[in-house]
Amino acid sequence: MSAQQQEPVLQQRAVFLDRDGVINRVILKDGKPFAPSSLEQLEILPGVDEALQALQSAGFCLVVVTNQPDVARGVLSRATVEAMHEYLKSKLPIAEFWTCFHDDQDDCQCRKPKCGALLDAALKHNINLAESFMVGDRWRDIAAGHAAGCTTMFIDYGYHEVAPQTFDYCVASLFEASKIILADER
Repeated sequence: MSAQQQEPVLQQRAVFLDRDGVINRVILKDGKPFAPSSLEQLEILPGVDEALQALQSAGFCLVVVTNQPDVARGVLSRATVEAMHEYLKSKLPIAEFWTCFHDDQDDCQCRKPKCGALLDAALKHNINLAESFMVGDRWRDIAAGHAAGCTTMFIDYGYHEVAPQTFDYCVASLFEASKIILADER
């Protein structure tokens, strides 16, 4: 078979995940969510391990796409964030973390609501974005998922902040989102 006749490489499906509020518990202050500030505060939410194991077994690439602006703000060290990610990777079947350490004024392409991190991850892992999902608990996650062409799943905790205007599914947890995604597979 010549190089021109080679079969195309099949793209894989992915589930893109926000970190705080999707995988681990947020710290709520006056109804607003904040990231944990230490490894000791990092708590994996109930049902997350089971949901991710089921999604991985079904062939989904699991990619965390997270904004961590506290690093740019000088509130949290990059080493602490990376230690949290190493801990989560040791406990959960996550293929990769794509972390934006910038703040809004930096105007980078990887900071949600922009979709640069999803596009870069798709290129690296040969992901079909139209067949993939973005699961998040804030409007930025859903906007990034829409911009990348993914099906969006909004975990609605009723935070005291702007909610996404449009999403494909509204769910109570990652576990519930995984059931919908897996039912779609059948």
